[in-house]
Amino acid sequence: MKKILLLITLSIIAQNLCAKITLANFFASGMVLQQQSQVSIWGKSTAKSLTITTSWDKKKYTLNIDADGRWKTKLSTPKAGGPFSININDGEETTLNDIWIGEVWLVSGQSNMEMPVQGFKNQPVLNSAEIFKNATNKNIRLFRTLKEAKGLPADNMRGNWQVADSAGIRLFSAVGYLFAVELQRKLNVPIGIIQSAWGGTNISSWMSAETFKDFEEENRYKLKQPDSVKKMDRNAPTALFNGMINPLVGYGMKGVLWYQGEHNHREPSFYAKVFPVMVKDWRKRWGLGDFPFYYVELAPNESVKDGEKISLSALFREMQYHSQFAIPNAGMSVTLDAGEQKIIHPANKPVVAKRLAAIALNKTYGFKEIPFAGPSYHSHTVKEDKLILDFNNVDQGIKPFATPSVNFELAGVDQVFYPAKAEIKGNKIVLQSDKVKQPVAARYAFKMWVTGDFYNTEGLPASSFRTDDWFAPQYGK
Repeated sequence: MKKILLLITLSIIAQNLCAKITLANFFASGMVLQQQSQVSIWGKSTAKSLTITTSWDKKKYTLNIDADGRWKTKLSTPKAGGPFSININDGEETTLNDIWIGEVWLVSGQSNMEMPVQGFKNQPVLNSAEIFKNATNKNIRLFRTLKEAKGLPADNMRGNWQVADSAGIRLFSAVGYLFAVELQRKLNVPIGIIQSAWGGTNISSWMSAETFKDFEEENRYKLKQPDSVKKMDRNAPTALFNGMINPLVGYGMKGVLWYQGEHNHREPSFYAKVFPVMVKDWRKRWGLGDFPFYYVELAPNESVKDGEKISLSALFREMQYHSQFAIPNAGMSVTLDAGEQKIIHPANKPVVAKRLAAIALNKTYGFKEIPFAGPSYHSHTVKEDKLILDFNNVDQGIKPFATPSVNFELAGVDQVFYPAKAEIKGNKIVLQSDKVKQPVAARYAFKMWVTGDFYNTEGLPASSFRTDDWFAPQYGK
């Protein structure tokens, strides 16, 4: 009996001596954890149990490891601060240092989110030299995932945390980094941004298999059934969810920024169906409730094919506008004035980030004095040969046009639109056209390529809009 007990003891000691903790790459020194919350941490080990000790409160967590070698628990985080450390001991110690507690956001989508501070070849980011010069804030940490499309959900991804200095931001999302700058300046807490984006991708690749299957029949991409976590085409349905979202599911964060749609811009009706479903699915998997989901409007440009009877690009922007009301706790950064006629990657990423930050600061962080929404069409009336537009978000008035606007149109019962003269009257806009004696409907910037020129006095732009629902279904509000 003594020999048996001795053998068991020696076996346990040997097992512990050989134990090795494996963590996902984003659980690493230099990371940012979401403040004042229960953040998940997980990994693998060959031991039977382990302990985790957090330096900010000296609390020790003891947990068992399952038969597959997996473990997971939640850690209580304090108010923002740092640096801290986490010690994990399963017989072999692993210590994560330089850990900061603050606000964490995930940024995802396609090329306009991926577009780095250094820009793409022959496609710069506005004021990038100044951005590099000012990148000295060690309270901003960045994690850029490498691009991987997988056939089945993966449990890890490649990438590492970096300080947001001039070298660290070079290849990082310009929108993501500049959003962090705005938040850090106002909140004065550490900010962590996780980038998981890949250019030229459609929304179906970012959806899980469970959600995509309900829409497969009406999608141009079909779901294959791979039997392993192998590399896939980036536009294969679910491939980017599997490789670039699933590994992150559960990482503590405040919300998501999304910039995608160029690949789907000719499918506004389909996108209107799947977008809310994708958001709901991500939220369910994270288990954080209806976390903020803020996204960017597709900026106008002429680099892609458009519709014949009506602009599909304008319909897509219309769909995006209505989605912010159909999806709980959502918001849209308007870019109608920030496009480039021949380039699908507009340079003015700073204004995109500033508008996203204004939404977050107002809606998520409670700075209600910060305006974040431009004029939005509310209703209209017709008086003789004039059509009068009424708007929300113009309590302080409408900014005068620098030059007469060329973006407004009027139509009569024949549904033919003509340019209209726009005159600001208080908080309303009065439209008139010599070619439309009895106006029925109006449109603003409802074309593929436009440069928006309609703002409220806070300097926030209106998105394109129409008062009719001709040629296409009206999206639910």
